[in-house]
Amino acid sequence: MEMRCSPAVLSGKIAAIPSKADAHRLLICSALSGGETVISCPLVSKDIEATVRCLNALGADITLKDGKIFVKPVKETRKASLDCGESGSTLRFLLPVVSALGVTAEIYGGGRLPERPIDALVSEMKKNGAVFGGEKLPLTLSGKLKAGKYTLKGNISSQFVSGLLFALPLLEGDSKIELIKPVESRPYIDMTAGALKKFGIRVNIDDNIISVPGGQKYVSPGEASVEGDWSNSAFFLCAGALSPKGVTVSGLDADSPQGDKKILDILKRMGALVSVNGDEVTVRKDRLIGLTVDASDIPDTVPAVSALAAMCETGATHIVNASRLRIKECDRLSAVNKMLTAAGAAVSETDDGLVIWGQNELTGGRAEGCNDHRIVMAAALLSCGCSLPVDITTAEASAKSYPSFFEDFNTLGGKANVINDGK
Repeated sequence: MEMRCSPAVLSGKIAAIPSKADAHRLLICSALSGGETVISCPLVSKDIEATVRCLNALGADITLKDGKIFVKPVKETRKASLDCGESGSTLRFLLPVVSALGVTAEIYGGGRLPERPIDALVSEMKKNGAVFGGEKLPLTLSGKLKAGKYTLKGNISSQFVSGLLFALPLLEGDSKIELIKPVESRPYIDMTAGALKKFGIRVNIDDNIISVPGGQKYVSPGEASVEGDWSNSAFFLCAGALSPKGVTVSGLDADSPQGDKKILDILKRMGALVSVNGDEVTVRKDRLIGLTVDASDIPDTVPAVSALAAMCETGATHIVNASRLRIKECDRLSAVNKMLTAAGAAVSETDDGLVIWGQNELTGGRAEGCNDHRIVMAAALLSCGCSLPVDITTAEASAKSYPSFFEDFNTLGGKANVINDGK
């Protein structure tokens, strides 16, 4: 599907969608617990549907109705077939869980997921009892994961760590995860530890060493609520920085462990006017200047920040420590470079980031969405500072994390219309 976003200044108020990062975690904890859990989650993305589908294949009974997810925990299952869709979180979180449960599984996925790296996690699992048929998707997994020592590089994927944190408490015997420094995306590890705590699971994080007692049982709290999503809200908060009237996003917790709440600090340093009132965040326009953004803990904010950086009044924005963006749904550094360049921006791509020179106005043009939800949403944001429309390919990819993105975009005054439905 191809969308045309004509130039527009966004303003008004919307509610944050549920955090898919939080929803993944609550779903897995609920499915592993001893009782039923009801999760409040008003919107479900394709990635969350993938996790629900896989947990059901493992013996859970999960249904969705009226903004709630009803989870009955997994029953004993010997064999399963798991379709992870295009969700890296689903795949990486569930590989250790499947092995801890002793399930023999066929695991596959679509899009770029078979190309995304899992070898470091697979290697450590093999050392501790897991048996893999294949090194990448599609693959088979059998054997039984054992307690012990797991060593991972801290700058590859926090999802590997989270997957082990879900699984290791179920095993007999204590385990230890050693992360080789530097450790990046630590807020996501903290999110996992927070979700585990809600379900009675204890882990101890001491710098780069994580100790996990074995023989634990997940205990359902009965009810849980998915937090508002800072990473997807970032696109509209950045749009607010281009709006004299501003954009307000409600349902955001300033004390959330989500690392992407750092978008507020970035916007303040860039020169935008930012105010927080309870769970509402408002961002308004002021003179925007370039800055340096260390993306090591907040890679998901890079597409939104990059689009806004191209519209700064002065200065260059340096995105650094973002090399992991090359192994997402697409090579996001290359995709952002091409998107901004096509719209008339001045951009330079580095090994681990981007340099973006601000301009008062861009021209617009054709943006390749690359079947990547964050590239699609960044292209829509970019249209707010262009003199001509931005036509976005594979716009349907936004549903991977934000199914109602273009609806919310238009609610705030955006001008997004389908120009080719792909049929």
